[in-house]
Amino acid sequence: MTAVSKVAATLDQLSEAVESGAGLPGVARAAAKVLDASVALIDRSGAVLAVAGASPDQEKKLLAGGDPVTTVELRVADSVVGELRYRSKAAPDPAIARMVVTLLALELERARSPEWESEEVAGAFVGAVLAREVTDRGDIVARAAELGASLEKGAGVIVLRVAPRAAQTGEWRSRVLTLAMRALRSLAPGALATVESGEFAAEIAVIVPVEDDERLARASAGLTEELLDALAGFHLTIGHSRRAGDPVDLYRAGNEARLAANVGEAEGHSLLAFEDTGSYRLFLQAMSDDPGEVERFYAETIKPLSAYDDQYETELVATVEAYLDNDGNVAATAKQLFTHRHTIRYRLERVRELCGHDVSATEGREKLGLGLKAMRVLGIAPPRGPASEPGAEGGKVPPASED
Repeated sequence: MTAVSKVAATLDQLSEAVESGAGLPGVARAAAKVLDASVALIDRSGAVLAVAGASPDQEKKLLAGGDPVTTVELRVADSVVGELRYRSKAAPDPAIARMVVTLLALELERARSPEWESEEVAGAFVGAVLAREVTDRGDIVARAAELGASLEKGAGVIVLRVAPRAAQTGEWRSRVLTLAMRALRSLAPGALATVESGEFAAEIAVIVPVEDDERLARASAGLTEELLDALAGFHLTIGHSRRAGDPVDLYRAGNEARLAANVGEAEGHSLLAFEDTGSYRLFLQAMSDDPGEVERFYAETIKPLSAYDDQYETELVATVEAYLDNDGNVAATAKQLFTHRHTIRYRLERVRELCGHDVSATEGREKLGLGLKAMRVLGIAPPRGPASEPGAEGGKVPPASED
């Protein structure tokens, strides 16, 4: 049989499976025959949709990945819609393999598009509510009901922040969202989420219908416990708000949850409730009414130190943090940072020169302490790097001055 006739036969077998309405399992079985391989079809969230041609032992090896399993992204245009994994005794003909991959991607996109569309609609709704773009109570309640969520008895917000500790294969953000929503819907039916993706991390904001704060706390704790087990290769931070009795107040609840996540991330908590953020709560009103004021306060206190640390790979911000944590004790600060007392004193003098605040004075300590809190509330991570003391002769090359 010629290569052309083999490709035609491939098309016939797969087309018959698609046209007969056999669904993804039937299409996967057809692909397994064409490739003479064990096949697994996985969607972009990491959920296994179909496995064909494999014994239980082969299936386990197939889903585990690694050699000798071949993994291929399924794409439609520029979008990743899933993943094909197959395990064969001999490599299939490249032309046939490409044809199989193309047809599987199109069928997966067709079969799953209603679900993905629903997720996108829910995400747009959550984003609009938390950004205060929708402010009419009746509209919020009605649109939530269309998406399967009842907000009439109140709701809270959970913010989940995830970053991989190592390189990940496939669309890991969708996989994390699927895991989170699967857990939340068993704990609090009707939860709706939106995802904001960064280059190295993702933030998931979830509106959770609940009747009281205790249920919101239980849902957050259950989500944390499940995801810490399921996402061992990720750094995880979860913050949750207080319950909002009126859906219009979900904007406020979103700010509370985000503040809790920012503080939790800065202080190393996997889970933090807004009510446990202590004096950080004082920043909430300012963040809601005039976030620029919080940014200005940070700029007047900690930002010059952070910029210096980033440029010269020093540790001024970390030194201020440790000095305040140790109640202004230089010896204890030096011990915590594994450095000499003279180095600590040098750094604190550099702090005064850069930002104008003397951390050894009461007013300076108060302003720099609040500046650190402002940094955490804003979600700004301080630069970390090896110090080269004293001064700026080590570290990064200073930026060129502008004419």
